[in-house]
Order: sequence, then C-alpha cells, then structure tokens
Amino acid sequence: MRRCAKFGPLTALATGLAIIAANTIAPSAATAQPDAASSRLPEIFPAPVSMTLGARSFALGEAVELVAAPGTEAGTLTLLRQILTSAGVETITTAKTPSARPDVTQILVGLASAPQIRATLGRSGTVVDDHAEGYTIAIVPAGRAGKVTLAGHDGDGLFHAVQTFRQLVQRQRLPALVVQDHPAMPIRGTIEGFYGKPWSMAERSKHLDFLATVKANTYVYSPKDDPFARDRWREAYPAATLQSLAALVATARRNHVDFVYAVSPGPSVCFSDPADAQALERKFAALRTIGVHSFYVALDDIEYKKWNCARDQTAFGASGAEAAGVAQARLLNAVQAHLIATDPASRPLIMVPTEYYDAKETPYKAALRKTLDPRVVVQWTGTDVVPPAISIPDARTATKAFGRKTLLWDNYPVNDYAQTTGRLLLAPYARREAGLSGELTGILSNPMNQEAPSRVAVTGVAAFAWNDTGYDAERTLHFAARELAGGDARAADALLTFFDTQHMAPTFGSQPWQEQAPRLKATLDAVREAIASGDQTARHKAIATLTTQADALTNAPDAIRAGVVDPSFAQQARPWLDAMQLWGRALQLTAAGLDAAESGNTAASRYFTDAGTLAAQAAAVQSIPGATRFDGPIKIADGVLDRFVKDAPSLIAQ
Repeated sequence: MRRCAKFGPLTALATGLAIIAANTIAPSAATAQPDAASSRLPEIFPAPVSMTLGARSFALGEAVELVAAPGTEAGTLTLLRQILTSAGVETITTAKTPSARPDVTQILVGLASAPQIRATLGRSGTVVDDHAEGYTIAIVPAGRAGKVTLAGHDGDGLFHAVQTFRQLVQRQRLPALVVQDHPAMPIRGTIEGFYGKPWSMAERSKHLDFLATVKANTYVYSPKDDPFARDRWREAYPAATLQSLAALVATARRNHVDFVYAVSPGPSVCFSDPADAQALERKFAALRTIGVHSFYVALDDIEYKKWNCARDQTAFGASGAEAAGVAQARLLNAVQAHLIATDPASRPLIMVPTEYYDAKETPYKAALRKTLDPRVVVQWTGTDVVPPAISIPDARTATKAFGRKTLLWDNYPVNDYAQTTGRLLLAPYARREAGLSGELTGILSNPMNQEAPSRVAVTGVAAFAWNDTGYDAERTLHFAARELAGGDARAADALLTFFDTQHMAPTFGSQPWQEQAPRLKATLDAVREAIASGDQTARHKAIATLTTQADALTNAPDAIRAGVVDPSFAQQARPWLDAMQLWGRALQLTAAGLDAAESGNTAASRYFTDAGTLAAQAAAVQSIPGATRFDGPIKIADGVLDRFVKDAPSLIAQ
C-alpha cells in the first residue's frame, strides 16, 4: 500500500466435571480442600469461546504420563513436551493407554475423532467443539494429581489446544476446567507488506514462532523490495534465496501457519499476454516445490489507468478504471483455474485490488465484482488506507462493492508513512467493531519494520480475529507485555509504561485515531490541577506522585533491556528506550524543581534549566538510520511530556 503521497452447552460441561470428580479416587486431606487457585478462572488469550470452572485444582508435579492417540502429529507432541519441561516436569512417561496411578498427572492428547479421546470426553459428558481449528480441553483433579485431555477437531485445533495448555501451566496449579474454543475468522495473521527495510529471514522465523502462540494461522510474504516478487517478477529466484524461503516455509508449517507467497506484477504486467500468465504460473510452480500452496497477486500502488502494453489496448479497449478491473479479473481467473488444475492442495488465490480502500461504488469495483472468479479472495483496507475505525456497516458495504466478503488488510501498526516518523505504534488494537467476524473472511495486520515491537499490536489483531465478541483491548495489551517479559512482573510493568509513551496512532490526516500517552497525561493533568487549586497537602502529594512517575519512566528502559525474553525487542527499540530514559530524567528534575518552588527554595530555577537541557537532548535522539522508511527524531509521549516539562516553571512563582 502506498503511504507517502497522501499521507454449547454450559450445563452439560459443568455436569461432566461433577461426574468425573465424583468418580475419582478420594484425594488426601491435603489435596481435598478447595484452594485459592481452584476458585479463579484463568485468563487465556485469545479469549476462548467457553470456559467452565470446577471447584478443585492440582499441581502438575515433576512427573507426568503422556498418552498420544494415533494420528497425533509429531510436531504437536514435541511442542507439548517442551511446554511440560519448561513447566518443571522432569519425567515424561509415554503410554498407549492411561494407567490407574493416582499420584501422576495423565495427559491424553489427540484428535477428537480418535476412539480414546472420544471415549474419555464422552465419559465425562464433555461436549466436543466441532468447528474448523476448534479444540476441547478437559482438566479434572484425580487423586493426588489430575487428568488432562487435549482434543482437536483437526490438526490445527489440536495445536491450538497445546498453545492454550502452555498458558495454563504457567500457573502453580491447574484448575478443574473445560475449554471449548474455535476461531471466529478463518484467516488471521500478518502481511509483510510495508515499505522500507524488510525483515531478515531470522526475524521472519521468529515472527512465525510468535504467530503460533497467539493462534494466528496466516503469514503473507510480500516485501516491497524483493526484486523477484516485484520489479523482476518474471525471473526465477536464485537457488540460495529459494533455499532460504524453503526454510521459512518449513517453520511456518511447524507452527501451523499458512505461508502465502505474494507477487506484485502490476507495474509491468501485460494482462492479455499469455506469456505473462505463464510467467506467474512458473513463479508459483517454483514456490510449490518448497511446499507453498497459497498464493497472492498484489495489484496495489500501480498506475491502472494506463496500459503497460499495446496488446491490452487491443484486448480491452481504451485504458481506464473499468477496463483495468476487467483485465485484472481475467488474468486472476486464469491463475486461479491453473492453481486448481495443477495443485489439489492449493488454497483460493488472494488479491489486493488497485482500489483497496473505501467501499464507494466505482467502475473499477463494479468490473471486479462482475468478472472476478468468486473463489478469489479480495483484500480491503477499510474506509481509508489507515482507517480510524471499522464498523459492521463498513464491512457490509465492502461486501456489496466487491461481491464477496473481504479479507481486511489492516494498516496497523505499520509505520512506513510520514506521519509515523519517529514512532513505534504500541497502542492496543482497538476501534474495530465486535461482530465483524460475521462480515469478514479474516484480518491480516500490516506490521512495522521493527518485528519484535510489532508483536504488541499483532497480539491484539490475532485475539480480535479469533474472538471479536470476547476481545478486550486493554487486557490483551497487558498479556502482550507479560509475554514479552516472560512473566517478569517488573519488566511487564516497564513495558506498559513504555507502551503508553508510544500510544499515538496516526492517520493520513492531522487527527490520530488513538491519542498519545493517556496514562501519563492523566497523571500530569492531576498534578497541574493540584498545583492550581489544591491545598498544601494536595500539592505535596501530587509532586510526590510526579516523582514516582518520573522514576518509572527513567527506570523502565533498563528493566526492559534486562527483562525481555527476546533481546531483539530492546535492540529494535533502542533509540526509543534511550530517549525515554532522558525524558524520565528531565521529568525527575522537573519534579524536583516544582518541589523546590513549592518550598520557596531558590534552587528551583536550576532544576528547571537542567530539565530543559535534558529534554532538548531527548528530543534530538534519532531513529536508527535506514530502519524505517522515514528517518527522524524519536517521539516520546509528544504533546504530553514535552509540554509539561516546558510549562512546569510557570506553574509556581519562583
């Protein structure tokens, strides 16, 4: 996209838990008593469709018995073993059928269609989730341990069940619990479609690992500067590049993520030339040899009212929007037909149209609607290239315009356009209406040039696409912080402080769709109010609160650098963390100046002067050269923090 010019049933489940509890071996007195953990519903992200809590819990223990039903994928079992080991399990014994040992937790894993799984869940009265990618988890205290059943409707669902189990075992005890879950939208993930420095293959691999943890299932490879996908799209990839892509495809497969290969032929394609259609087919055939079965043709950011070849003039008439829509549809229809004929495993072709934003009726959209094969998936960015909000009526209008439900290309948190200069976009994913799952085929987020910081917003995108009606933006943001911090509470708090300084979400216009630093602004506004109209006690309290806030800003960068699980987050956010620390020190001096002024101390002016010097240094910190499309000064809570530091000397007469 160009961003430079314009800048059920709960009763049955509860009954099932009660049946199992009634038929288990009587636990010891120490384990029979209800505990605090058993009365608390765990938080799982994305939010499951249904969770039913029982009254007891148990510790996982140092040894477990693992029973895998026939047909369970080896990769899913490997992941489960890794999760158990990370949770402190020292001994994992495999068995074909569960034993009768009351002192060892038994984990049964497999497809819901497997007789063992079906029988176990049936005995407990647990209803199986039978949606695509759905899963069911039943956790039942039994004796001095427990029984855990992880059942997937399909292989993807079972993998998702294991990812949910990963979150559950982070608790000290597992509660009696039944989870039924499945995604609201069939397509969920990211499209690497930004301008500027692309991700490295290592960053892409990490991103695929991350997508698995949030139950995303799609990654579109569409870097703008891959010459063999855009300017030189007719040419074959060098062997070394194809080998690197093959490794990436394997990583995606291991993570149950659909790797979609995108080509952008628009700047030079001749729509009516069979040779160009064959060139596309050859390109896709080469990718098919490394395991790609999903393809994408990008026709965004091109001149579509002028033909690239005289042949198209003959075939489609005078150039123009309507003729372009017909020409594009004819080429895409041929590609779609060829994919089906040559690859039974192929998924529907995806395309992004030249008119990819808004849903106003136009000759171009009408031509696509009437001519394009209904199997082809169409992407749409919302009411604008960077929309401030997306509603159900917006999506319905797009469905009408394109003749099918669209796949949302959400340009958040992408930071490759001028209004994002100096920013990381770390506000929660918000202002997308609950219920959009009924009007969209899915959501793909266009992330930032910085892969690790992108995970904050993408966690929200994936959670919304999984369960839009159960999505909570703020709670999901907190989850993203905990995940980045690996459970380190100090680092997670520091990350949330940092996120607040990067809360601004710009549009192409002058008004952002998410405001800057709302938490910090509330604190600073309260200080202003207390100084202006509060009594002496209120003023002292407000200045003390300001000092605490300044310390938090100053200390957060070091806590983040020491606490994040993936060091690449701190590396990619380095100038922002450096600037934040300087701003924190400037605010510390500002607080000291206000305290001195309140006490009539003549040192106040020196504190304010030193604060201004540090603020100037902070404002001069530059982004990493070449890391984003537009280099420039780093923004930290701009319009909030800088304004307060500037105004502070005038709040109390010196």
